[in-house]
Amino acid sequence: MKARSWKLIGLVVLVMGAVALPFLVSNYRVFQFNMVLVYAIVLLGLNILTGYNGQISLGHGAFYAIGAYVAAILMDLGGWPYWATLPVAAIVCFVSGFLFGLPALRLRGHYLALATFALAVAMPQLLKYKRIEQWTGGVQGIVILKPDPPFGLKITPDQWLYLFTLAIAIVMFVIGWNLLRGRVGRAMIAIRDNPIAAEAMGVNSALYKSTTFGVSALYTGIGGALGAIVVQFVAPDSFTAGLSINLLVGIVIGGVASISGAIYGALFIQFIPNFADQISKAAPWAIYGAFLLAFVYLMPTGMAGLVRLIGSRLLRRSG
Repeated sequence: MKARSWKLIGLVVLVMGAVALPFLVSNYRVFQFNMVLVYAIVLLGLNILTGYNGQISLGHGAFYAIGAYVAAILMDLGGWPYWATLPVAAIVCFVSGFLFGLPALRLRGHYLALATFALAVAMPQLLKYKRIEQWTGGVQGIVILKPDPPFGLKITPDQWLYLFTLAIAIVMFVIGWNLLRGRVGRAMIAIRDNPIAAEAMGVNSALYKSTTFGVSALYTGIGGALGAIVVQFVAPDSFTAGLSINLLVGIVIGGVASISGAIYGALFIQFIPNFADQISKAAPWAIYGAFLLAFVYLMPTGMAGLVRLIGSRLLRRSG
């Protein structure tokens, strides 16, 4: 059997398992896996920017916060249905990312990382600003209600939200796969690998880099909106600079310039800190750091690279 056939079978089995998952575990585990899907969408967006286009961002927690607050404000003050907030969050974050990407064109490498990190540091303070407190809720944040399953479905709200988030995640991954495998994706990679050669081949580097920043922020904003709906609460202190750093850790652990790496990185972000806390209540971050070092040392190409290596060897043996 060809490698493509095995990949297709594996993908079908993975989707079927993901659909069945919320009916096999407790509500708390459903919530955790829901957050895995949210982080996977965000990490895919960040990987499009950093892994495929070569722009390092330490500020995507800010776009996550923007998407979360757009959803929360529309639901709390506007009475919008939860699903209708996602396109608005996507548009707002795309515009924000595109506009931020324009001045960032003059920055590269660690200078760009510092500029985006400044955005992440400033965002919690901006959300606490008294002039907009009537919309953001200030330091108290906003509490939103968990939506009930539609059409009288006999499932719990957590199970419905998981299935809803899974459907959105599948759509976003399909769009991302098509984007990166087409002409736009090749232009992104060309700019990352050799911007001078890309310009010589007629690639509009400035336009592609700004648009990539916008698309990456769009993905992150959709993830942020879904995260707010799942958690049912947003507050400025939930979106500190640590969130942006965790997102960057996620794409490195999962695999830079890898679509599937977003899923592995999301699993790491969601479960490893909890696992470290269970091992040692006294020094959970020391345990987390040990896990981080082990992953980086043992899997230099990320978890996606390790899975590809194992898969290729199994195929050679079966062939």
